[in-house]
Amino acid sequence: MTTVAIRRALLSVSDKSGIVDLARALAGMGVELVSTGGTASAIRDAGLPVKDISELTGFPEMMDGRVKTLHPVVHGGLLAVRDNAEHVVAMEAHGIGPIDLLVVNLYPFEQTVARGGTREEIIENIDIGGPAMVRSSAKNHDFVTILTDPADYPELLEQMERDGGTAHAFRIRMAGKAYARTAAYDAAIASWFAMADAWSNPLGPDALKATPFPDTLPMAFARKDVLRYGENPHQQAAVYVPRGPSTPGIPQARQVQGKALSYNNYADADAALELIAEFRDAEPTVAILKHANPCAVATSGNLAEAYRNAFDSDRASPFGGIVALNRAIDGPTAEAITGIMTEVVLAPGAGEDALAIFARKPNLRLLLLDSLPDPRRPGLQLKQVAGGMLVQSRDGGSITATDLKVVTKRAPTERELTDCLYAWTVVRHVKSNAIVYARDGATAGIGMGQVNRRDSARTAAIRAREAAEEAGWPEPRTVGSVMASEAFLPFPDALSAAIEAGATAVIQPGGALGDDKVIAAADEAGLAMVFTGMRHFRH
Repeated sequence: MTTVAIRRALLSVSDKSGIVDLARALAGMGVELVSTGGTASAIRDAGLPVKDISELTGFPEMMDGRVKTLHPVVHGGLLAVRDNAEHVVAMEAHGIGPIDLLVVNLYPFEQTVARGGTREEIIENIDIGGPAMVRSSAKNHDFVTILTDPADYPELLEQMERDGGTAHAFRIRMAGKAYARTAAYDAAIASWFAMADAWSNPLGPDALKATPFPDTLPMAFARKDVLRYGENPHQQAAVYVPRGPSTPGIPQARQVQGKALSYNNYADADAALELIAEFRDAEPTVAILKHANPCAVATSGNLAEAYRNAFDSDRASPFGGIVALNRAIDGPTAEAITGIMTEVVLAPGAGEDALAIFARKPNLRLLLLDSLPDPRRPGLQLKQVAGGMLVQSRDGGSITATDLKVVTKRAPTERELTDCLYAWTVVRHVKSNAIVYARDGATAGIGMGQVNRRDSARTAAIRAREAAEEAGWPEPRTVGSVMASEAFLPFPDALSAAIEAGATAVIQPGGALGDDKVIAAADEAGLAMVFTGMRHFRH
């Protein structure tokens, strides 16, 4: 196809960014402008000639603007094949003039949902005429140019000024972009109807719990960035964000400094965010992660002390890791963090002194968030598998001290109970099989990802011993600690490792066939043990 000249343009936009400048440029090239509602008013207020859509259709806009462009004169002008004799005859017979350019962006449905609009507002922001015109124009891209994004206005004008019209390749690309937009728009609407319980369902939070998974799972994501590569250099990668409402996370964080985030940075930082969110209402807490697994977590009177306590419990693993904090970072904490090579630091804010210190490490990626997400928020998690997709609800399960069942002769002391709940908070974020030793508001050793629980318990104890040797402590922190297991202990072997490490209490889900043997071993060693009745596998 050759270049197609533009003689008549229909402009109808919700996002009026740049629309007046575009209209002025088009009018300057002799293009007849047709428009609707607020767009027509904006163009007219700029002193530019513009026809109302009603002048073309012979019908006024009606029903609060619900009906204005759904008319044969509009869609005939967009869909007519210009070199088809029958189409040309039909156009002449019915007084249909060709429309060569359509500029449309749709009602702000996603934004209305995201800001918590009422059900009535959300419904009214479902665009009908806009998507219909977009599809008509995109289908007929051999003759019609469709723009749905203000970012494409300059390229349109450049082509028109240079070539007197638009190139076929440009029209094809814009048509593809237009269909992607309407597909994403429809998916966002379908998602709202299917899963509005996670987005303030007006029928109540329990409305869809009986059937949380729709027959069709519609999804709409917009590409935010193309990454350098994926998990490995031979893989390609990109990051997408939901077009509908979502919980702000790493893609929405403000990156103050450092190289662009990699695929692995996103994955690791997300794991760090999910963990530190558990402590968003706690005393100053620092979590250090590596390869999406916690290395250490500590809570103390101030962030700098919390960081030191966390780092001292595992001095080897944090190198090149992720540090997450539940408070705005101060200068002393920034000094401590920059003492070793750190990939990413994330927190809900940072002071000027901290920013100046981090600036000395230009490769360090500093991410600041407005706030930490709710760790118990609803939502779905997806995992692609060969031939399909696994979907599950988020692991929002939680327990309190009153949910615990003491199963040993000795009940835990108040300190042991506090340590048990602390270790339990951390272990749910450790890859299975997972074991966490904790004492006095800090992890003492973490073992993860082993094919049996005994080895995880042993690995965690080994790390604790090595940390004690490096720090010059008389004994590892596992002495007098508690042990948390995210799933039940099937045999006493992991318990034996905990006893050998010096643990005095254990928290685990319970429910194994071998519970009696494990409880008996704990009683024999004088340990206290509590069951949660809830597990937290993390694969």
